[in-house]
Amino acid sequence: MSRVANNPITLPKGVEVTLGGAISVKGPLGSMSRAMSSDVTVALNDGVLTFAPVGASIQANAMAGTLRALVNNMVQGVSKGFEKKLTLVGVGYRAQAQGDALNLTLGFSHPVVHKMPAGIKVETPTQTEIVIKGIDRQAVGQVAADVRAYRPPEPYKGKGVRYSDEVVIKKETKKK
Repeated sequence: MSRVANNPITLPKGVEVTLGGAISVKGPLGSMSRAMSSDVTVALNDGVLTFAPVGASIQANAMAGTLRALVNNMVQGVSKGFEKKLTLVGVGYRAQAQGDALNLTLGFSHPVVHKMPAGIKVETPTQTEIVIKGIDRQAVGQVAADVRAYRPPEPYKGKGVRYSDEVVIKKETKKK
């Protein structure tokens, strides 16, 4: 059996799970649902979710671990939420959150406006910091990757949009 699927999920206070054709998770920050695989059985006993593969196939074993990880992210998302922090490095690089849009000045001849999808909030504590928050881990990571893709850090001066914990190794310039 998958090592990931062996670990049960303990539900925090205020989180409700509904099983059926899909797994629905409801918490203080919102609700999410995901279709269940027919290769996995999910059991809810006294606030503890357990996952087991149906049969001994490799596919069922893999899906048990995958579904457990996805449901765990859903439980964490509706109880605590997820956030990604980005930093702008470079002279004149600025960010400003306006409603559901993020206005970026990244050294182009035009400003870049990035619309946030539903369920994702963006904050700019300072002009060079961006905080992306939401309950869906995949969506938060994808939005952060999309914003970073406008101007990824370049290897010579390190200018660009980077994750706050990202380390950019700078190259030495070419010598004559």
